[in-house]
Amino acid sequence: MSVTTTAPAPANQPVLKEMSFLDRWLPAWIGLAMIAGLALGRFVPGLNTALEAVKIGEVSLPIAIGLLVMMYPVLAKVRYDETHRVAGDKRLMITSLVLNWIVGPALMFTLAWALLPDLPEYRTGLIIVGLARCIAMVFIWNDLACGDREAAAVLVAINSVFQVIAFGALGWFYLQVLPSWLGLPTTSADFSVWAIVLSVLVFLGIPLLAGFLTRTLGERAKGRDWYENRFLPKIGPWALYGLLFTIVLLFALQGEAITTNPWDVARIALPLLAYFVLMFGISLIASKAVGLNYAKSTTVAFTAAGNNFELAIAVAIGTFGVTSGQALAGVVGPLIEVPVLVGLVYVSLWAGPKLFPNDPTVPARAQTAAAARP
Repeated sequence: MSVTTTAPAPANQPVLKEMSFLDRWLPAWIGLAMIAGLALGRFVPGLNTALEAVKIGEVSLPIAIGLLVMMYPVLAKVRYDETHRVAGDKRLMITSLVLNWIVGPALMFTLAWALLPDLPEYRTGLIIVGLARCIAMVFIWNDLACGDREAAAVLVAINSVFQVIAFGALGWFYLQVLPSWLGLPTTSADFSVWAIVLSVLVFLGIPLLAGFLTRTLGERAKGRDWYENRFLPKIGPWALYGLLFTIVLLFALQGEAITTNPWDVARIALPLLAYFVLMFGISLIASKAVGLNYAKSTTVAFTAAGNNFELAIAVAIGTFGVTSGQALAGVVGPLIEVPVLVGLVYVSLWAGPKLFPNDPTVPARAQTAAAARP
């Protein structure tokens, strides 16, 4: 799997040789990053305090920097002059909106109540995670699985607008209205619109603007061939460096909580695991059913399966407090999402030729990411 290779290898060349060293061992690097983060958080005194000393909203500044470094190279790869073809694809747009804003929250609500009926704080935290649609890491998963970059940019932008408009209303519906209809206990929550807006502006707006300006100015100065074949390969690896850096910090921030409350983390992890797998599978099959190709179906699936943990954590902490069960559930979200969605990248590449035979957007070989793409 590679996001840094720029040209396809000969057909008889072994698959592993087509991948960069970083990409070839990506699952191992992610595993090591998780272990390193847990060890740092558990055994380095005062690390949590240092990481939380400066924040953007309720997200640690070092984590915010890691996310921005992670997203910038991927957004610099988007061909913004081709996004109009995505905006005009009604099947893509409608399918994504239904999956993200109807199916996703409803599925998380169902799993939270089914698997955590006796733990209201964790249950509420998971419902909040389900309402926060992904606007950051989805670009990494989509790129690794050879999804449609332009589609990802458009869908994430639309999700961002919907988050500002609909997050509070959906929170009220799933925490108060629907439980009341079903005869279940309700939860009061007053979500901060500023937290939602800040999350969108920082974690999507900054890297999106940087990526757009980089491509626009780079192509204007040197041309598309230089930009895609010389410049992008140089910045490409920084997406994975940023990802690994972010993972280390995420696990470090909660290293002590995770190692001292393993049973609670396991209880929270179970519905999250079920959610990511089910949401991805439902989305991939639904996208194929409406006639989307592999690249767009993959993009829809990862966009729907991922969640905006930055927003979920900020809302949970701002509403219920930093030591609340809701906040712990929000933090466990990305800790489960990262390894599961990395696994789903491999599932997508494996299933692509089987689900989408004779589709030109399927990677040439399921074992590698788009070696032919810049």
